[in-house]
Amino acid sequence: MSATGKQFTKWVACWGNATSITDRKEAVYAKDLTLRYPIRMCFNGSKLRFHFSNLTGTEPVTISQALVAKKGKNLAYTPISITFNGKVEGAIPAGQEILSDEVNLDIVAGETLDVSLYFADFTQMNAGTLITGPLSSGKFSYGNFAANDELPANLTRNTNWFYFLNTVDVFTEEKNFALVCYGDSITAQDWPDYLSLRAEKEGFSNVSIIRRAVSGTRILRQYDCITYAAYGLKGATRFPIELNVAGAKSVIIQHGINDIIHPVGSEVNPFRPWSDMPTTQDLIDSVEKLYIEHARSLGLNVWSGTLLPIFGWRTYNENRDVIRNEFNEWLRNSEKFDGCVDFDKAVQDPADPKKFATGFDSGDHLHPSAKAYEAMAECVPETLLK
Repeated sequence: MSATGKQFTKWVACWGNATSITDRKEAVYAKDLTLRYPIRMCFNGSKLRFHFSNLTGTEPVTISQALVAKKGKNLAYTPISITFNGKVEGAIPAGQEILSDEVNLDIVAGETLDVSLYFADFTQMNAGTLITGPLSSGKFSYGNFAANDELPANLTRNTNWFYFLNTVDVFTEEKNFALVCYGDSITAQDWPDYLSLRAEKEGFSNVSIIRRAVSGTRILRQYDCITYAAYGLKGATRFPIELNVAGAKSVIIQHGINDIIHPVGSEVNPFRPWSDMPTTQDLIDSVEKLYIEHARSLGLNVWSGTLLPIFGWRTYNENRDVIRNEFNEWLRNSEKFDGCVDFDKAVQDPADPKKFATGFDSGDHLHPSAKAYEAMAECVPETLLK
């Protein structure tokens, strides 16, 4: 029983992202580096635990120091150690994930926590994901400033790459639950954050929005080259790992557009042969076998999310759009799902459905604008938030 009289009985994920292969740049290692990620708490609770992932790393990673601190104008900045089997250092083996010790801390919904990580020695920065949105940004600093209230401006930059920190769980009330949003760059971008803000604004206080998304990822295949490695692991590999979410009740699956738009022929790009092009039935069969069956085995409700317009995208052609539309019709109507979130209809031009509505195209004819991401969040049925 908490000081407020609330009874906390179970663990529920209150924040989370996927872990994938980071974009391959000239520098693969970091040293003497601080990462800081502000995490918004959506539930009341009495303690926390932290998941750290080196899923796509090929070398072990050592977190030299991990700290959590409440952030607020009227709060003293008091960092608390996140420990691992009682130790300050946390070692994450290559290809694995670890769970911290429990941290006793009274949590109030709406608070923001800083999670700060320091890496003293050379660290392979190969496990992380790129996300955007009004609730998704972090910072990095050269040097050890994990315990500082403010990071030094001259040594600090903003980042949307989230390394190693994978999920934050809170010990909370029985009524609370998590909604998992699974997908690719569309979901790695803003709409899950807008959905979190909508839930807060409309009083849906029992739900957390957990994002499991990787830009460029496909259902059926993955790239084994450094040029496209950051496009992520294939669905069969990702899905069972990413649905490891404490307190999850439902999952929205919005995935498959990259399977349709990526192939261009090996004469154009040796890594994107036409043999990678799926049929509509290939997509349907893979979603049923790889996604729905596994989600059902976990006792989750499964909702489909339709694929967005692609007219004008650099690889657009009518055949690709035929597959998209056929797949969308199955997503809308299949009895395999508990329901459909019709993102396509929420952002399309009613007069020309193969295009985005005016003001809803980011400019590349594939990714939505901020306004369109808000519309996507608004079209999620209330039943998923209750």
